[in-house]
Amino acid sequence: MNDNEGVLALLLFVATLFLGWVSGIFSSLRRKPKFKIRVLGGPTLCCIYDAGGEQDGHKTHQVAFALYLRVSNTGSAASSLEAVHLGYHWNVIPFSRPWWKYGLGWFWLDKLAVALEDFQVRIGGSLKVFPFLFQKTHLSQLTQDTYLEPGKSVLGVVYFEQAESWGGFQPRVKDGLVSVKLRVEDAFGGAHFAKATVPLVTLEEARAFNPSFGKTYSNLAGTTLPFDQSGI
Repeated sequence: MNDNEGVLALLLFVATLFLGWVSGIFSSLRRKPKFKIRVLGGPTLCCIYDAGGEQDGHKTHQVAFALYLRVSNTGSAASSLEAVHLGYHWNVIPFSRPWWKYGLGWFWLDKLAVALEDFQVRIGGSLKVFPFLFQKTHLSQLTQDTYLEPGKSVLGVVYFEQAESWGGFQPRVKDGLVSVKLRVEDAFGGAHFAKATVPLVTLEEARAFNPSFGKTYSNLAGTTLPFDQSGI
Protein backbone atom coordinates (compact mmCIF):
# COMPACT_ATOMS: atom_id res chain seq x y z
CA MET A 1 0.00 0.00 0.00
CA ASN A 2 3.03 2.26 -0.09
CA ASP A 3 2.59 3.06 -3.80
CA ASN A 4 -0.36 4.29 -5.82
CA GLU A 5 -0.89 0.91 -7.52
CA GLY A 6 -1.48 -0.84 -4.20
CA VAL A 7 -3.92 1.80 -3.02
CA LEU A 8 -5.83 1.62 -6.31
CA ALA A 9 -6.08 -2.19 -6.11
CA LEU A 10 -7.44 -1.95 -2.56
CA LEU A 11 -10.02 0.68 -3.56
CA LEU A 12 -11.16 -1.46 -6.50
CA PHE A 13 -11.53 -4.47 -4.19
CA VAL A 14 -13.62 -2.52 -1.68
CA ALA A 15 -15.75 -1.04 -4.45
CA THR A 16 -16.39 -4.51 -5.90
CA LEU A 17 -17.54 -5.81 -2.52
CA PHE A 18 -19.84 -2.83 -2.07
CA LEU A 19 -21.37 -3.13 -5.54
CA GLY A 20 -21.89 -6.86 -4.99
CA TRP A 21 -23.77 -6.16 -1.78
CA VAL A 22 -25.87 -3.40 -3.37
CA SER A 23 -26.80 -5.52 -6.39
CA GLY A 24 -28.07 -8.32 -4.19
CA ILE A 25 -25.43 -10.90 -5.07
CA PHE A 26 -24.79 -11.77 -1.45
CA SER A 27 -28.48 -11.85 -0.60
CA SER A 28 -29.11 -14.26 -3.47
CA LEU A 29 -26.54 -16.61 -1.98
CA ARG A 30 -28.59 -16.66 1.21
CA ARG A 31 -31.82 -17.66 -0.52
CA LYS A 32 -33.54 -20.46 1.32
CA PRO A 33 -37.04 -21.80 1.96
CA LYS A 34 -38.94 -20.83 5.08
CA PHE A 35 -41.96 -22.95 5.96
CA LYS A 36 -44.72 -21.44 8.07
CA ILE A 37 -46.93 -24.08 9.76
CA ARG A 38 -50.53 -23.43 10.74
CA VAL A 39 -52.78 -25.93 12.52
CA LEU A 40 -56.34 -25.81 11.18
CA GLY A 41 -59.65 -26.88 12.67
CA GLY A 42 -61.37 -30.11 11.69
CA PRO A 43 -59.60 -33.44 12.21
CA THR A 44 -57.05 -31.94 14.63
CA LEU A 45 -57.13 -34.00 17.81
CA CYS A 46 -55.36 -36.32 20.23
CA CYS A 47 -56.71 -39.58 21.63
CA ILE A 48 -55.40 -41.86 24.40
CA TYR A 49 -57.09 -45.25 24.38
CA ASP A 50 -56.86 -48.67 26.02
CA ALA A 51 -54.56 -51.11 24.16
CA GLY A 52 -55.76 -54.13 26.11
CA GLY A 53 -52.39 -55.26 27.49
CA GLU A 54 -50.54 -55.04 30.79
CA GLN A 55 -46.97 -54.07 31.72
CA ASP A 56 -45.58 -54.22 35.27
CA GLY A 57 -49.10 -54.17 36.68
CA HIS A 58 -50.16 -51.20 34.55
CA LYS A 59 -52.75 -51.31 31.80
CA THR A 60 -51.26 -50.43 28.45
CA HIS A 61 -52.54 -47.70 26.17
CA GLN A 62 -51.91 -46.17 22.78
CA VAL A 63 -51.78 -42.55 21.69
CA ALA A 64 -52.80 -41.22 18.29
CA PHE A 65 -52.76 -37.73 16.80
CA ALA A 66 -54.37 -36.25 13.72
CA LEU A 67 -53.48 -32.71 12.66
CA TYR A 68 -54.89 -30.76 9.75
CA LEU A 69 -52.03 -28.53 8.61
CA ARG A 70 -51.39 -25.71 6.20
CA VAL A 71 -47.70 -25.33 5.29
CA SER A 72 -46.71 -22.16 3.43
CA ASN A 73 -43.34 -21.27 1.93
CA THR A 74 -42.66 -17.68 3.00
CA GLY A 75 -38.95 -17.88 2.14
CA SER A 76 -37.00 -16.91 -0.96
CA ALA A 77 -36.29 -20.37 -2.46
CA ALA A 78 -38.43 -23.32 -3.50
CA SER A 79 -38.17 -26.68 -1.74
CA SER A 80 -40.07 -29.89 -1.14
CA LEU A 81 -41.79 -30.74 2.11
CA GLU A 82 -39.96 -33.90 3.17
CA ALA A 83 -41.23 -34.89 6.63
CA VAL A 84 -43.32 -33.86 9.62
CA HIS A 85 -42.51 -34.88 13.20
CA LEU A 86 -44.57 -34.34 16.35
CA GLY A 87 -43.31 -33.85 19.90
CA TYR A 88 -45.07 -33.74 23.25
CA HIS A 89 -44.24 -33.80 26.98
CA TRP A 90 -44.72 -37.08 28.81
CA ASN A 91 -47.16 -37.15 31.72
CA VAL A 92 -44.55 -38.30 34.25
CA ILE A 93 -44.23 -37.44 37.96
CA PRO A 94 -42.15 -34.29 38.56
CA PHE A 95 -38.56 -34.91 39.68
CA SER A 96 -38.67 -38.58 38.74
CA ARG A 97 -35.84 -39.70 36.49
CA PRO A 98 -37.70 -39.68 33.14
CA TRP A 99 -39.17 -36.29 33.98
CA TRP A 100 -35.87 -34.52 33.34
CA LYS A 101 -35.72 -35.94 29.84
CA TYR A 102 -39.36 -36.05 28.77
CA GLY A 103 -41.11 -33.75 31.25
CA LEU A 104 -39.01 -30.75 30.28
CA GLY A 105 -37.89 -31.94 26.85
CA TRP A 106 -39.94 -33.23 23.95
CA PHE A 107 -40.72 -36.86 23.14
CA TRP A 108 -40.85 -37.13 19.37
CA LEU A 109 -43.02 -39.26 17.11
CA ASP A 110 -40.83 -39.29 14.02
CA LYS A 111 -42.79 -41.54 11.68
CA LEU A 112 -46.24 -40.97 10.25
CA ALA A 113 -48.69 -43.84 10.46
CA VAL A 114 -50.72 -44.92 7.44
CA ALA A 115 -54.36 -44.06 8.01
CA LEU A 116 -56.59 -46.93 6.91
CA GLU A 117 -59.40 -44.62 5.77
CA ASP A 118 -59.90 -40.99 4.79
CA PHE A 119 -60.63 -38.28 7.33
CA GLN A 120 -64.08 -36.92 6.56
CA VAL A 121 -67.06 -35.06 7.96
CA ARG A 122 -70.69 -34.97 6.85
CA ILE A 123 -72.09 -31.49 6.20
CA GLY A 124 -75.82 -31.72 5.51
CA GLY A 125 -76.23 -34.18 2.68
CA SER A 126 -72.62 -33.85 1.51
CA LEU A 127 -69.43 -35.56 2.61
CA LYS A 128 -66.30 -33.44 2.96
CA VAL A 129 -63.09 -35.45 2.61
CA PHE A 130 -59.89 -33.94 4.01
CA PRO A 131 -56.77 -34.52 1.90
CA PHE A 132 -53.70 -36.14 3.40
CA LEU A 133 -50.46 -34.18 3.33
CA PHE A 134 -48.36 -37.14 2.13
CA GLN A 135 -50.61 -40.16 1.84
CA LYS A 136 -52.87 -40.78 -1.15
CA THR A 137 -56.52 -39.98 -0.44
CA HIS A 138 -58.53 -43.18 -0.76
CA LEU A 139 -61.69 -41.81 -2.40
CA SER A 140 -60.05 -39.53 -4.97
CA GLN A 141 -56.71 -41.37 -5.32
CA LEU A 142 -55.01 -37.97 -5.34
CA THR A 143 -51.84 -36.88 -3.56
CA GLN A 144 -50.88 -33.34 -2.61
CA ASP A 145 -48.04 -31.52 -4.38
CA THR A 146 -45.55 -30.82 -1.60
CA TYR A 147 -43.06 -28.93 -3.80
CA LEU A 148 -43.54 -25.36 -2.64
CA GLU A 149 -42.44 -22.32 -4.60
CA PRO A 150 -42.13 -19.09 -2.58
CA GLY A 151 -45.62 -17.83 -1.81
CA LYS A 152 -47.23 -21.25 -2.29
CA SER A 153 -48.91 -23.42 0.35
CA VAL A 154 -50.30 -26.92 0.76
CA LEU A 155 -52.72 -28.37 3.28
CA GLY A 156 -53.46 -31.86 4.46
CA VAL A 157 -53.83 -34.25 7.39
CA VAL A 158 -50.90 -35.94 9.10
CA TYR A 159 -51.60 -38.96 11.30
CA PHE A 160 -49.44 -40.43 14.08
CA GLU A 161 -49.87 -43.55 16.20
CA GLN A 162 -47.64 -44.35 19.15
CA ALA A 163 -46.77 -47.96 19.89
CA GLU A 164 -48.35 -49.66 22.90
CA SER A 165 -47.17 -47.91 26.07
CA TRP A 166 -47.93 -47.76 29.77
CA GLY A 167 -47.87 -45.46 32.81
CA GLY A 168 -46.88 -41.86 32.21
CA PHE A 169 -45.72 -42.51 28.66
CA GLN A 170 -48.55 -40.40 27.26
CA PRO A 171 -49.13 -36.69 26.63
CA ARG A 172 -49.63 -34.29 29.49
CA VAL A 173 -53.19 -32.91 29.41
CA LYS A 174 -54.25 -29.51 30.77
CA ASP A 175 -57.83 -28.24 30.53
CA GLY A 176 -58.60 -30.89 27.92
CA LEU A 177 -55.74 -29.79 25.67
CA VAL A 178 -52.37 -31.30 24.72
CA SER A 179 -49.42 -29.06 23.85
CA VAL A 180 -47.47 -30.27 20.83
CA LYS A 181 -44.46 -29.13 18.85
CA LEU A 182 -44.18 -29.70 15.11
CA ARG A 183 -40.92 -30.06 13.21
CA VAL A 184 -41.18 -29.82 9.43
CA GLU A 185 -38.17 -30.66 7.27
CA ASP A 186 -37.41 -29.36 3.78
CA ALA A 187 -35.36 -31.00 1.03
CA PHE A 188 -32.23 -29.03 2.01
CA GLY A 189 -32.26 -30.45 5.53
CA GLY A 190 -33.67 -27.30 7.09
CA ALA A 191 -36.02 -27.62 10.07
CA HIS A 192 -39.05 -25.41 10.68
CA PHE A 193 -40.94 -25.41 13.99
CA ALA A 194 -44.37 -24.50 15.33
CA LYS A 195 -46.24 -25.07 18.58
CA ALA A 196 -49.96 -25.72 18.99
CA THR A 197 -52.56 -27.08 21.38
CA VAL A 198 -54.68 -30.05 20.34
CA PRO A 199 -57.97 -31.11 21.97
CA LEU A 200 -58.06 -34.48 23.72
CA VAL A 201 -61.07 -36.53 22.58
CA THR A 202 -62.45 -40.01 23.09
CA LEU A 203 -61.86 -42.74 20.54
CA GLU A 204 -65.53 -42.60 19.60
CA GLU A 205 -65.26 -38.85 18.92
CA ALA A 206 -62.10 -39.36 16.87
CA ARG A 207 -63.81 -42.02 14.76
CA ALA A 208 -66.49 -39.53 13.81
CA PHE A 209 -63.76 -38.15 11.51
CA ASN A 210 -62.20 -41.50 10.61
CA PRO A 211 -63.87 -44.88 11.35
CA SER A 212 -60.44 -46.58 11.47
CA PHE A 213 -58.79 -44.06 13.79
CA GLY A 214 -56.35 -45.87 16.12
CA LYS A 215 -56.46 -49.17 14.25
CA THR A 216 -53.24 -49.07 12.21
CA TYR A 217 -50.91 -50.74 14.75
CA SER A 218 -53.50 -53.29 15.84
CA ASN A 219 -54.21 -54.24 12.21
CA LEU A 220 -50.51 -54.74 11.56
CA ALA A 221 -50.26 -56.93 14.66
CA GLY A 222 -53.43 -58.86 13.80
CA THR A 223 -55.09 -57.91 17.09
CA THR A 224 -58.28 -56.11 18.09
CA LEU A 225 -58.56 -53.17 20.46
CA PRO A 226 -60.86 -53.54 23.52
CA PHE A 227 -63.01 -50.71 22.21
CA ASP A 228 -63.68 -52.70 19.02
CA GLN A 229 -64.25 -55.94 20.89
CA SER A 230 -67.08 -54.31 22.82
CA GLY A 231 -68.97 -53.76 19.60
CA ILE A 232 -69.38 -50.02 20.18
